Amino acid sequence: MKLKILEMTFESTQEFTEDVSCIRGFFATKFNDLILLHNHNTDKFVYEYPLVQYKSIEGKPLLIGINEGTEVLKEIFDKFDKITLNHKDYEIIERTMKIKKQEFGLTKEFYSYEFVTPWLALSQKNNEKYLLTQNNDEKAILLRKILTGNLLSMSKTFGYTVPSEIKCDIDLVPTKSRYKDNNLTSFCGGFIVNFLIPDYLGIGKSVSKGYGTVRKIPY
Repeated sequence: MKLKILEMTFESTQEFTEDVSCIRGFFATKFNDLILLHNHNTDKFVYEYPLVQYKSIEGKPLLIGINEGTEVLKEIFDKFDKITLNHKDYEIIERTMKIKKQEFGLTKEFYSYEFVTPWLALSQKNNEKYLLTQNNDEKAILLRKILTGNLLSMSKTFGYTVPSEIKCDIDLVPTKSRYKDNNLTSFCGGFIVNFLIPDYLGIGKSVSKGYGTVRKIPY
């Protein structure tokens, strides 16, 4: 299937130094009526794959809209002249918007991807299981299973039924990421899979805040 993807970037007179959560917080507060910007509906979190995601790629903010999320980003595109982060104002001097349709779903071929930002793969339960597992092969089996589950969850949100088995392999290095005041095991590196994923979409936990952002590695 094809996904409609919108990439929105903006530049200021000064470099953005705050993290992605601050940028997300600005838009969520300024445009509180647009649920897809923050995934909260009357103080309840919407547990679905986020259709608007906030990234920082090479130090520059990037907002991704998917399907309905593209319309939301188009709506706010020229509705702000500055961004206030931690009481610091960033004047917007340039902004860009790119819209494209990209393939998503199971394929006969295998593609290689890299994590541009750390992958938060593990739930609290899986984190304990991973740390207690001494066998590296068993750890890899667990992570491959989680990766497959992430792709199935994404597919469900987009209304895409995966017609056959997702096959993948991983080449990951464990690291630590700060998440909700906790140090969690996260992963850098990459993977191969018989699945097409548009660049800069996130997989795993907290993708709306920039974690788990993937990019295809060219042949």
